[in-house]
Amino acid sequence: MLLGVGNRLSRDDGAGPILAERLAGSDWTAFDCGTSLENAGGIVSRERPDLLVIADAARMGLAAGEVRRLPRPATDRMLASTHGLPLSFFLERLASTARETVILGIEPGDLSFGEGLSPAVNVAVERVVVALTRMSSGIESIPVLEEPDAAGRRSDEPLE
Repeated sequence: MLLGVGNRLSRDDGAGPILAERLAGSDWTAFDCGTSLENAGGIVSRERPDLLVIADAARMGLAAGEVRRLPRPATDRMLASTHGLPLSFFLERLASTARETVILGIEPGDLSFGEGLSPAVNVAVERVVVALTRMSSGIESIPVLEEPDAAGRRSDEPLE
C-alpha cells in the first residue's frame, strides 16, 4: 500500500499524490492523501498491509528529484503536516498497523504556487513507479538517506 502525501498546488510538493495516481492499475493499492495523511489512518488500520510506503516531498539537502528512503529520525524533513497531531506520532500509529513501513522522500526543486511537477521531480516519480512495480528489486533499489558525518558529508551525496 502506498500513501501519497502533498499539496498539488505547490508544484513539487504534489510528488506524493502524483506518484499514487501513477500507480493506479498496478498491483499497488495507492491513495492520494493530499495534505492530510491522517485521513488514511482508518484505511491502513482496516487493510493492515504487509508493506506500507508513505511518499512525500522532503527537504534532504540533495539535488531536485533525488529519492531516498528516510530513517525514522529523518522524518522531520517531510513537508507533510497533520491537523494537530505531531507527524512522528501519526507515523508511529500507522507503522504499528503494517508489518513494514517505509518513508520515501523526494527532494523538491520548485515549491511555488501552481500545478505540475518540475522536470527533475517528474522523472523521479516515474523512476519510483518503475522501482515499485518491479518484482526483483522494488523498494530496496531506492537508497536510504545517510545522516551527515562529523564533517557534514553524507555518503549518498556526490563529491564536488
